[in-house]
Amino acid sequence: MANTPFVEAKTHYERFGVNVEEAFQKLSTIPISVHCWQGDDITGFEVTKRELSGGIDVTGNYPGKARNGEELRADLDKALSLIPGTHRVNLHAIYAETDGEEVDRDAIEPKHFKRWVDWAKEKGIGLDFNPTVFAHPKAEDGLTLSHPDPEIRTFWINHCKASRKIAAYFGEELGTPSLVNIWVPDGYKDTPSDRLTPRKRLKESLDEIFSEEYDESLVLDAVESKLFGIGSEAYVVGSHEFYLSYAQQNNKLCLLDSGHFHPTETISNKLSSLLLFNEKVALHVSRPVRWDSDHVVTFDDELKEIAHEIIRADAHERVNIGLDFFDASINRVAAWTIGTRNTVKALLYALLEPTNHLKELQEQGNFTERLALLEEFKTYPFGAIWDEYCQRQQVPVKESWLNDIKEYEENVQSKRV
Repeated sequence: MANTPFVEAKTHYERFGVNVEEAFQKLSTIPISVHCWQGDDITGFEVTKRELSGGIDVTGNYPGKARNGEELRADLDKALSLIPGTHRVNLHAIYAETDGEEVDRDAIEPKHFKRWVDWAKEKGIGLDFNPTVFAHPKAEDGLTLSHPDPEIRTFWINHCKASRKIAAYFGEELGTPSLVNIWVPDGYKDTPSDRLTPRKRLKESLDEIFSEEYDESLVLDAVESKLFGIGSEAYVVGSHEFYLSYAQQNNKLCLLDSGHFHPTETISNKLSSLLLFNEKVALHVSRPVRWDSDHVVTFDDELKEIAHEIIRADAHERVNIGLDFFDASINRVAAWTIGTRNTVKALLYALLEPTNHLKELQEQGNFTERLALLEEFKTYPFGAIWDEYCQRQQVPVKESWLNDIKEYEENVQSKRV
């Protein structure tokens, strides 16, 4: 074999027992759940268009936003064609396609997602799901599943039940379990006089939602916490402690969102603890900038540390990795491409670490050599390995994918007026 940059780079890693070919094989089996809502700024396809709420906002007005299911799926097709590996797509309930019929969220059915399933079958990918418990008149005061009004609680309970039914439909049709994740914005702007009662109501609502059991071959249930939000600065009903306890008591997945904790907390530091006590864990990987601002994922230290924790724990089959960012200031297909390629890249970076050797050094108390190697590996010729992986996966190498985006924007997105 010719002495290419890849071959030369490979020899550096092999000196420490890293099998690059095995890393490629393992990486190809790890799916990332790509969130559909980056493509249309969380607008959705409901007949009645509603303003975002629940502390969620999208900034920017870059042209070419997807306006319907056909356009959104076309944009996802383009993004997925530029990302190495076979991945998944994560849907929100507001992406139901009802052909102009007004269908409220407690009445959505599997038939409203048939086009998504047909598309996923054609691509050979799985679908995940989320009830949309925000941007609705019954969520305008900031409370949903913990609302003191039983009628409002019942509406959202029924919406979440309908969402689980749709996820089961995905699992049946696509042959892979659909992760259905429940996040609600419930909380108070100022210090509450009673923290317990809303949490009791949330628990009771969740118990009712999960009263119908689905086989894990069809549905994986997850619950997602948050520290604070716009309009819920002082108190969030679904805190990390609440959902962690609920998930463990009820055999559900605890989903960690990288933007939903205190700015000095990192989800990478939480993963090993959760993996020790839970069979599976779910993630929403984002990039918070001072708060839960959901910036496009970059190849930064925390992303690499998340990947390291997954690989070091040999937990790539136990951690469901999803993305959650939305940026309307740049080309939306490029945002997907950048964020997802970076997540795959971080996993490859972690797979190329001599994990067993570094663990042994730590157990021996040889912190000098451990730190030295960790630092030296930061400048190992990783780029040549990544380029080879992209080439083998038949996606563009380096920044050449930008040409595809520019052509797609000129020929497709720019014509959306």
